[in-house]
Amino acid sequence: MPLPLSPPIAPALARGKPELPRGPEWRYEPKYDGFRALAFIDGAAVYLQSRGLKPLHRYFPELAFASGRYVIDGEIVIDAADGHEDFGALQNRLHPAASRVAALAATTPARFIAFDLLAEGDTVWLERPFVERREALEALVRGLGPQPATGVSLTPLSVDPAAAEPWLAGGEGVVAKLADAAYAPGKRTAMIKVKRVRTIDCVVVGYRHGVEPGTVGSLILGLYDEGGALQVVGHCSGIRPAEKADLARRLAPYASGERGSADPSRWASERELEWVGLRPELVVEVRYDQVSGGRIRHGTKLVAWRQDKAPAECRLSQLD
Repeated sequence: MPLPLSPPIAPALARGKPELPRGPEWRYEPKYDGFRALAFIDGAAVYLQSRGLKPLHRYFPELAFASGRYVIDGEIVIDAADGHEDFGALQNRLHPAASRVAALAATTPARFIAFDLLAEGDTVWLERPFVERREALEALVRGLGPQPATGVSLTPLSVDPAAAEPWLAGGEGVVAKLADAAYAPGKRTAMIKVKRVRTIDCVVVGYRHGVEPGTVGSLILGLYDEGGALQVVGHCSGIRPAEKADLARRLAPYASGERGSADPSRWASERELEWVGLRPELVVEVRYDQVSGGRIRHGTKLVAWRQDKAPAECRLSQLD
């Protein structure tokens, strides 16, 4: 008998908020830096579906789920040496060569962290409240057997927002879920995500032009490594529109004379746009949320210019 749910199914999504919601109606889980995935297990057959509704299992052959009939929502992660998740190692898995994928699966194995139940046996759980789905998910994971042979681990959960604060302070953030909400495929009605937000001081090593002539679209950011070399770590496009024209005038005296179009080895953080190099004399404080492979993964927001900070003090170790 086939599963009562078949792919593709859009996963339920979360709305971003700056602070944790509080109240007895909320449940809290850690946020992970991985690939969101739905796992459809039918006997020994496994189908992994990405958030974008595409098949994923060929990239993670080491994920061997315990036999059964169930559909679960979760995250594929690769653990890093620092206790966090290694998103760069996950990205390396999206490779067309099966031999390359197999080699990476052996050296950097992934695991699946489950946080919701969509179906088990012939029962569809989508309309059930989250607290009931969670209780059934816990029973399912226990019944699958001991780790790691089952291929599935269960995410922690708390009813106390204070217990979730360490996830916000030292992890990727927190996902808050309404206890009585149904599972809402593709909608942002029942969950809130609060990302861990950090600030860092960076050297401004260049900029890219804005859409309007004579404006700055984004700043190119650098940090000094242990050997004293300045490494590009990301960009800052979170600049107020009113500042973009004034910035071009302010930065002009610091131009190094170096310019060009995007070079993937140096300016891979954005699409192919002309960049203008600057002497490493200016420091900015920026807000960011995620790092991978020594680079800030998304654009940052400008917090302040730091005239009180020497560029040499902007070290790559800040990203640890």
